[in-house]
Amino acid sequence: MALTSPTTGPVAAPPIQPLRARWLGTVDYAEALDLQHALFDGDGDHLLLLEHPPVYTLGRSGSLDHLLVDAEARDIDVLRVNRGGDITFHGPGQIVGYPILSVPGKRGGGMADTAAYVHRVEQTIIDTLAALGLEGGRLDGFPGVWLDADGQRPRKIAAVGVRLSRSRSMHGFAINVDVDLEHFEAIVPCGITDKGVTSLRREGSDATVDEVADLLVEAAAANLAPGRPIDRSDVVHRSRTVDLAPFSRGLGPGEPVRPRPAGPTIGDRAPGGGAPATPTLPKDQPRPQPEAEPSSGVPVRLLGRLEKAGVSGGLDIGARKPAWMKVALRTDPAYQELRRTARELELTTVCEEAGCPNIYECWNEGTATFMLLGERCTRACGFCLVDTRRPEAVDDDEPARVAEAVDRLGLDFAVLTMVARDDLPDGGAAAVAATVEAIRRRTPSAGVEVLISDLKGSAADLDTVCGARPDILNHNVETVPRLQRAVRPSAGYARSLTVLARAAKAGLTTKSGLIVGMGETFDEVVGTLADLAAVGVDIVTIGQYLRPTSHHLPIARWWTPDEFDELRRIGTRELGLAHVEASPLTRSSHHAGSIARSVDG
Repeated sequence: MALTSPTTGPVAAPPIQPLRARWLGTVDYAEALDLQHALFDGDGDHLLLLEHPPVYTLGRSGSLDHLLVDAEARDIDVLRVNRGGDITFHGPGQIVGYPILSVPGKRGGGMADTAAYVHRVEQTIIDTLAALGLEGGRLDGFPGVWLDADGQRPRKIAAVGVRLSRSRSMHGFAINVDVDLEHFEAIVPCGITDKGVTSLRREGSDATVDEVADLLVEAAAANLAPGRPIDRSDVVHRSRTVDLAPFSRGLGPGEPVRPRPAGPTIGDRAPGGGAPATPTLPKDQPRPQPEAEPSSGVPVRLLGRLEKAGVSGGLDIGARKPAWMKVALRTDPAYQELRRTARELELTTVCEEAGCPNIYECWNEGTATFMLLGERCTRACGFCLVDTRRPEAVDDDEPARVAEAVDRLGLDFAVLTMVARDDLPDGGAAAVAATVEAIRRRTPSAGVEVLISDLKGSAADLDTVCGARPDILNHNVETVPRLQRAVRPSAGYARSLTVLARAAKAGLTTKSGLIVGMGETFDEVVGTLADLAAVGVDIVTIGQYLRPTSHHLPIARWWTPDEFDELRRIGTRELGLAHVEASPLTRSSHHAGSIARSVDG
């Protein structure tokens, strides 16, 4: 039925919101739970499909008496969660589905019909099994999906445990694909003592979790979101066969893909596109070169990851940049003063380390990005230069020196970024928090943004950073789900969303960023913006990828200024993000101060 406005007459009906289905790979249970809560608090419809590391979970009424072994001795966590059901096991080889949906009430209104919703979830699983040639069914009084439900030997192949509140659903189901069934022998599964548990593998099916995920999305669309469009986006998931070690371990600095800019550099560095560069090593410390594709210099291992993600080819390494990627050299007095102060205080700025094209503009405007915890990162991503030798000790005086620089320069906004420090027990969280606090003491009027790593997913370490109350907490997802393992193999899409969701729940203004031009599609970027909006992100930056050296990801294409404009419009007007900064030259810290002030109102 057409809508009518009393002043303008007929108006277009709002677009039907899609079911956003995401295959996320392996996700820690606690992180997935916090991600669910963030999506549950919104109004969009989502289907998260994933695997968990080994964990036992108990529903609200579950009994610990049904855990028959010492889980700690087995190095398996035991968690009580706010769903129905008793105790169950989650682990590798089991596909877990979390539908986070707005569930219609009985007869279209009132409270949601829990029994009807559980029936629809079970039917989703039954239809999936049917596509694999197995007949699943229901067993009266026992939620879940069973094989031989009406026969002499019923056995459970899928558990169901949901929560419905305010007509929103969370938690969901788990299908045993190729899981180690011995873990179920250590519990009384779902509190049922006289019936067995099985898996697709035990029943003779050789279906993989990826294949089951494909069938589940189709079945969920029909049963849980009939008539709704599907926005599908997957993290390429090959955790058992793909080496996910950072691709540039042992990799030399490569050949720069463009001439050294006239701006400042530290040491002998090639210009980069968003991360620290690798210093030239002493002659007595040569780095072996991995086998590379002859014409591009890209390591074969990286090319393999791109191929698994459906990306091949790319622009020639010597291709000229379009006119909109050109930057004018400006070294005004403010720029010179900031550069001089950074040298005197022996501080590292990511602006210089990354060869950022916006360095002149930002420094002349009095905004600088200081890089904490040294120049050596414990990770290496496909889009940036990084020194991956053993990191040096933490410099305890660094927070004070950064605070002095902010004071001496009269900065009204400072951005603090960091290298990933997985070697530290807290991932570097205490150093970040100490620097924020040092700036607050010395220059209370200065705004502070922190651009952090994922801190290995630790909620406690993130709380340390959030406790310092930076004005903005920034953590970049960097790219769309499909390209995550090629672009940043030591990170995770779901983990990044969880970091941002937790920071938003802590009451901080949150920010994230993407770089485009590595093989993603326009629709995939829009889907990622939708995910960021759904977990409470306020600000998103989007910029064009610039290839640092011949050893890094090739540029798939140049995105046009018009495309960036359209992403900005969709992000703010259709998805509800407070601010989207999108242009070819946009970087995470570009216009950071003015954006922060605009969002604060």
